[in-house]
Amino acid sequence: MKLQPLLKLLPALAAGTVWLGATPAWAADAFPSKPVKILVGFSPGGSNDVVARLIAPKLAEGLGQQVLVENRPGAGGNIAASAMLGAPADGHTLLMCTTGTLSIQPYILKSMPFDPEKDIAPVTQVVNAPYMLLVNSTLPVKSVKELVAYAKQKPGEINFASSGTGTGGHLAGEMLKSRAGIDIVHVAYKGTGQAMTDLIAGQVSMIFDQPVSSMQYARAGKLRALAVASPRRLAAFPDIPTVTEAGVPDFDPVTWAGICAAKNTPPAVVERIQREVAKVLAMPEISKRLAADGLEPVGSTPEQFRAFLAADKRKWGRVVKDADVKAE
Repeated sequence: MKLQPLLKLLPALAAGTVWLGATPAWAADAFPSKPVKILVGFSPGGSNDVVARLIAPKLAEGLGQQVLVENRPGAGGNIAASAMLGAPADGHTLLMCTTGTLSIQPYILKSMPFDPEKDIAPVTQVVNAPYMLLVNSTLPVKSVKELVAYAKQKPGEINFASSGTGTGGHLAGEMLKSRAGIDIVHVAYKGTGQAMTDLIAGQVSMIFDQPVSSMQYARAGKLRALAVASPRRLAAFPDIPTVTEAGVPDFDPVTWAGICAAKNTPPAVVERIQREVAKVLAMPEISKRLAADGLEPVGSTPEQFRAFLAADKRKWGRVVKDADVKAE
């Protein structure tokens, strides 16, 4: 007799179970309910900005809402990251997360305004962004081997530019210094623009920079591209060898850009964004454009991206420690 009331409740309980189980799907269906913003922590024109603006229109088609790109430069991407974390965790405000912000700065800054591992939800790695090693066109070297030999003849006389202390370009130079056994001097700038201007003028000798923002100068003869800092040659520049081919071992300072959300963003929303970004990256016109800029599309799952981030952070942590890099 006592079982009867419980038996009468079973249909309602079953219905409730079905409703609860459908909640993630409902969250994905309800998203997006307004325009989506992708925050870029750097000035317009850089590789992260270029990638975000390339995928945004196609992503908007897939999501059925506008996708706006908003630049929030400063503090190595931390200003944009903090702004994203200050918005509701509903997927409508995303971050173009980068190597410097999530993998390098935790080892350089005394304190971070957020915890990259606890506060950030990885959505998808969008691209790998290998560096190109470029030198001033008047420097008497035409290969990495010649550059290394020249640097050994003139210890402490060759300098290399970067867009700031602790950036991927800076640490790529420190990695070359360590792996090749040469003494070169770092010159930090507050952005790639001024660094490139001084490199062309001969005020500095070399730089590690992404092809999307530097190959135009090499093609114009203002700079000389010696190598790509990647495990393999880039499809867009098949005649340019890798640094490793020149005999520098274990040289892989490949940076990346990805899409991140705030923690507590519904998993179904994260998965929806990842699927739509992956579809965009698979479009021939998008993948060809990225390849032409020396970028490699990825489109990984949130789980794959999280595992990648853990390994990437360890890699850059070793470089920071070996070079004893400190924040300025």
